[in-house]
Amino acid sequence: MPASDFTPKEYADRLAKTRTAMATRGIDTLIVADPSNMAWLTGYDGWSFYVPQAVVLHKSGDPLWWGRTQDRPGAAQTTWMEADHLLDWPEEHVQHPDHHPYEALVAHLRDRGWTRALGVEMDNYYYSAKSHAALLDAFGQDQITDATSLVNWQRTVKSPAELAMMRKAGQLSEHMHATLRAGFRAGRPKHELVAEVQAAGVAGLPGIAGDYAAIAPIAPSGTEASASHITWNDRPLTPGEATYFEISGCYHRYHCPISRTLYLGEPPADIRRAEDAVLSAITDTFAAAKPGVTSEEVAACVYESFARAGYVKGNRTGYPIGLSYPPDWGERTISLRPGDTTPLEENMTFHLMPGLWTPDWGVAITESFVITPEGGQPLANVPREIFVVPA
Repeated sequence: MPASDFTPKEYADRLAKTRTAMATRGIDTLIVADPSNMAWLTGYDGWSFYVPQAVVLHKSGDPLWWGRTQDRPGAAQTTWMEADHLLDWPEEHVQHPDHHPYEALVAHLRDRGWTRALGVEMDNYYYSAKSHAALLDAFGQDQITDATSLVNWQRTVKSPAELAMMRKAGQLSEHMHATLRAGFRAGRPKHELVAEVQAAGVAGLPGIAGDYAAIAPIAPSGTEASASHITWNDRPLTPGEATYFEISGCYHRYHCPISRTLYLGEPPADIRRAEDAVLSAITDTFAAAKPGVTSEEVAACVYESFARAGYVKGNRTGYPIGLSYPPDWGERTISLRPGDTTPLEENMTFHLMPGLWTPDWGVAITESFVITPEGGQPLANVPREIFVVPA
């Protein structure tokens, strides 16, 4: 995600919002290990999140990028930052049994006197127990605050430039689903179809180059679809089975995930009943999803639609999306579910997930949408009805 995707003012606004949140929490220095948050603050983009790396934001001045020596040139190419703010750790510390990269970060923090009131993303995929232990050993528990999701919450309302990215991702999602519908036929090994759909997403469209998505395609069939996160296999597509595909176009790390269900032959009555409940839930949600309405009030549209059809949904029905890296395209803040009373704001973006899973089959028809004064607005246009192919 080149830093030139956004203006200097947009990056300055992001830093200011984050510093305001830091001050509220009494944090002087924030250590950001989530690559999505690193990219949002600095533009950094690279497949380097398998080793320790961070953006360090002090209460004043420009942030620091810190990572492996081998990745420093990537930071120079993708961030808006000056070279003297790009710090590294010794290459010989890569997976070393006796040294840890965070020891180098400790030295950098001491050099700058940033040793008090540290915030870290403790519940994050990319911040390890060993990393935390290095900071504890150096500075003590009293100087470390859990700052999980502090940056994530600053990302919930999207700028016009971010929405433009997500709409381009939506065009890629449309293209991928069109490729899926064209290639869905009985007897075709599923891995071949998934390969074709992924290739379409990466090849992209004129003027819209695709990127890798943060989640691999979800593509279960038949009883496999009773599980919600099965990827794919080489089994031929079979008549009498529903298959749902959860896929996303990705443009400069911004996502627009969309699920659709396809069927070989005529769907049975129970699957059609589920389809009707899901489609009604989407319509009702979009009508309700306006600024000021709470997350749980929007979620109730889904649960009530399912209850009218005689179904019970036991899981949440949506989450925020935007800029992300593997293993998740969600932003890990708001949930559309009972008990979440977060008020929605204009230009928040969500993946609405009114999926139904039974012991024998699953139906997933989902939408990525933005909150507007008129209600939820889809970020892509893909036919919602179950796509039926004669057996």
